[in-house]
Amino acid sequence: MKNRTRALAVAGCAALLGTLMAAAPAPAAPAAPKAASVHGGGTVHYPYVPASHDIRFTVDAESVPWSRPLKGENLEHGLPTDARGRVTVYHAMPDQNVTGVAEAEVDCMVTGGRTATITAVVTSSNVGWEGKRIGLSVQDGERGAPDRVGFSWGIANVDAKPDGSVAEPTVGTCMAPAPFTEVTKGGFKVTPAPLSPRPQP
Repeated sequence: MKNRTRALAVAGCAALLGTLMAAAPAPAAPAAPKAASVHGGGTVHYPYVPASHDIRFTVDAESVPWSRPLKGENLEHGLPTDARGRVTVYHAMPDQNVTGVAEAEVDCMVTGGRTATITAVVTSSNVGWEGKRIGLSVQDGERGAPDRVGFSWGIANVDAKPDGSVAEPTVGTCMAPAPFTEVTKGGFKVTPAPLSPRPQP
């Protein structure tokens, strides 16, 4: 009798387990990887110009990995840091009665945590920057900390030749200094994402 009772209990457990397994929902399909992005605009405090100067940046950039084919070994798909979007630089200098403006097309972006590094090539400018690549870094402040911005032309960036003369420094893709200035008005939203794996042949 005990053996029969035990057999019935085992059979009941097996039937219940089978019912639960049959009723369990199928595993969800993996979510599409999110794209890294930076959006926003802000005025920065830059202590190396008169207090009357007004320096602002706007950024609308998103990653589009492997979208810019390049010549060279293993570069036919581009790079995992390929990106698109627009950067605007605005610098009002009332003491000189001049306002400099530059519009640039984003070509590279990489994110890590709440920080992003972006480069863009200037497409229009009233200060002679056309064709120049500029580098920006953006830090999305947290726990009440301010956002921060760094820009390639805002710090000493001297390329000294062997003879001691100075060459015009260049900015490579995704190259920018640390975000060294504080955003005093406005702000930026950084959405990070890991770099995309290389496409399979």
